Amino acid sequence: MKMLKATTSITAALLLAMPLLAQANEAVIRKNLAERLASLPKVDEVKQSPMPGLWEIRIGNEIRYTDATGTYLIEGELIDLRTRKNLTEERVIKLQTVDFASLPLKDAVVWKTGDGKRRIAIFSDPNCGYCKRFERSLQDVKDLTVYTFLIPILGGDSPEKARSVWCAKDSTATWRAWMLDGKAPAKPMGACDDSAIERNLALSKRSHVSGTPAIIFEDGSRAPGALSAEQLEKRLQAVGKS
Repeated sequence: MKMLKATTSITAALLLAMPLLAQANEAVIRKNLAERLASLPKVDEVKQSPMPGLWEIRIGNEIRYTDATGTYLIEGELIDLRTRKNLTEERVIKLQTVDFASLPLKDAVVWKTGDGKRRIAIFSDPNCGYCKRFERSLQDVKDLTVYTFLIPILGGDSPEKARSVWCAKDSTATWRAWMLDGKAPAKPMGACDDSAIERNLALSKRSHVSGTPAIIFEDGSRAPGALSAEQLEKRLQAVGKS
């Protein structure tokens, strides 16, 4: 009986100590990586990986691995051979998921085709060539509502164009005239509340959007880059079935 009580006490103590050990390892990993690899970008998160002894470090949406002391750095994919699952890919997909219902749709340029029952959101720069290509592809997709969050991230006159679109009397018509027909938006006359653009930029950073177009579907999944009409239709149908 005494042996059983002692074993139980030791087990309980170990369970209580585990969070403290994890915190200690995280601190050691952060410290050593910063000292040993000055070029490494800021580490956003350190956590134990599914593989014993291996720690995951997250930098934005990028996943890398290290040991418990931050001595070794591994760049690659972690695969569970029993289930054939790519654990790194699953983690990245989860990190990229966006809660569509929480998107501030009032800050987007909106247009639709047909009954608009299907919805996507797009982060787009007015000077993005791939965004223009995707905008043309959207014309061939039926029953779709498109919410475009303007994020001028490409430099040049992108901020000026984004402001001109947002401040136009009809932002939707102005946006589509520029993206589809190359008709430059007129500069706004007088005062205009363009704070939505700054909010969009902040939203894109929180959502780890690093390029345009970035397409968000209603199930929270995303697609980077311009999709063809056929590719988009397949994704929309898959989302509708999920």
